[in-house]
Amino acid sequence: MAVHLVDLEHALRAKHAGRSPDIVLVPAPSNDPDDPLNWSPRRKQLAAACISIYTVVVGIASAAIYSVFAPISKDTGLSLNDLNSGTGYMFLMFGWGCLVWQPLALQYGKRPVFLFSMLATLAVMVWTPYTKDTGQYYASKILQGFFGAPIESLVEISVADVWFQHERGTYIGLYAFSLAGSSYFAPIISGFIADARGWGWQWVFFWCAIFLALGFVFCFLFMEETNYNRLTLSSIEDSKPADSEVFERPDIREKSPQIPFSGSDHAIPLDNAALGSVPYQKKTYLQKLSLISKHRPLNFRKMAIRPLKLFSFPVIVWAGFSYGSTVVWFNVMNGTTSLILSAPPYNFSPSIIGLTYVSCLVGVCLGAIWSGRLGDSIMLRIARHNGGIVESEHRLWLFTVSAILIPFSLVLWGVGAAHGIHWFGLVFALGVAATSNCIGVQLSVSYVIDSYKELSGEAMVTATLIRNTMSFAINYGLTPWVENMGEQNAFILAAFAGLAECLTFLAMVKWGKGFRAKSKEKYYAYVREKEAIGLIY
Repeated sequence: MAVHLVDLEHALRAKHAGRSPDIVLVPAPSNDPDDPLNWSPRRKQLAAACISIYTVVVGIASAAIYSVFAPISKDTGLSLNDLNSGTGYMFLMFGWGCLVWQPLALQYGKRPVFLFSMLATLAVMVWTPYTKDTGQYYASKILQGFFGAPIESLVEISVADVWFQHERGTYIGLYAFSLAGSSYFAPIISGFIADARGWGWQWVFFWCAIFLALGFVFCFLFMEETNYNRLTLSSIEDSKPADSEVFERPDIREKSPQIPFSGSDHAIPLDNAALGSVPYQKKTYLQKLSLISKHRPLNFRKMAIRPLKLFSFPVIVWAGFSYGSTVVWFNVMNGTTSLILSAPPYNFSPSIIGLTYVSCLVGVCLGAIWSGRLGDSIMLRIARHNGGIVESEHRLWLFTVSAILIPFSLVLWGVGAAHGIHWFGLVFALGVAATSNCIGVQLSVSYVIDSYKELSGEAMVTATLIRNTMSFAINYGLTPWVENMGEQNAFILAAFAGLAECLTFLAMVKWGKGFRAKSKEKYYAYVREKEAIGLIY
């Protein structure tokens, strides 16, 4: 949605940031100190640490297998195609499992869902080394995907619960870094674990279980519930006579006195009646540990179906396609890493294959900085030059970098491997692909949340369904595709397809706002329905 983010004339009667008094706080916080938007910086950073730890431990468990494909295949008789197909089923369930976990999290709370997800994934990790045939292996991957599904959509809306719009890109960037970084860190350590004397590839999964146990203990002690019932503080205002739809909070015409919180990036107006002030009682530590959220009428079926209805929103469908395409191209490289680097002329051991993912960690850092912290700064600069208004599509210009990086990395990887270039060229290609992957994840997620904040939970499930179905398809057909076309031709084709996909952001820059305007009535009907059952956070 379009938002009045910068108060250039200091005339808006709204809550402003304490450190940057011209920045309007979107969404507007209540007076309740337990409102996640009002948490102290330390409390917010602890929330960031908890969701990052959850993302890292579940992410490591999902990706640790990649650098040990060869020894698993040798010991179990599972083919490389079986192993890739199993990870495909896992990614499929990472998406479709959200239809169960997302409504449960909105109904009963995000904290119990996160904790159960870690415990259930831990159990699957302990079982996986004992799978003896293709059926058992597939079953373990399907269950792992189902139980780990909250990593795909619940973390992003937890970020939206806690941080304001002008901060959100930074913390979505942190999520993208944690998600992608864990996927690249896992093969590094799993290779060394597999090569360790007396351990073998089975201990890769046991160590994943240990990490999950440690993550569970930390999150049980420090993770707070971020569901918070608030009024819908959005209305529609025509800021231009033509077709500009600006979604703003009400009563923004007069400036009111503000009391800034020390060290915090928010302020509270003295008169809060119109902004939804609520009575409150500050939570104790034991109350923060509770696994029972506020009682709400059971609406599981309605909330589970809602993401399927959002397939009629072009913006959400495109964001899911962009999200999926970004991940798919890295999965194409990731799924062939062990195959290429363990064969001549490289002949890398699992531990050395794992070390090649260090370049991916570097790439993820660069991508998170570009699309996160720098992205937020660019958005504020655009708003200041646009009368204080920022459009959801403005952030999409950051995709320009990905349009260069995606085809470059795919050509370097495929053509380089076909011609046996120096290993550094392939490692560099992995790092470049990781950079574009992180950028794509952050920008796609931010576009969904910025466009449909009040429906961000359901919208993220819709986008995730698209993304993970695409991941399943590519993992299912990856091995025969590369083997039949050859590395060079397969990756040249992938490079052109990746370039074409990335450039579709230009279409959304031009027509995305019009798509949002056409879906306005349907969007607000869903918001009113959701507000009526007490599920607006």
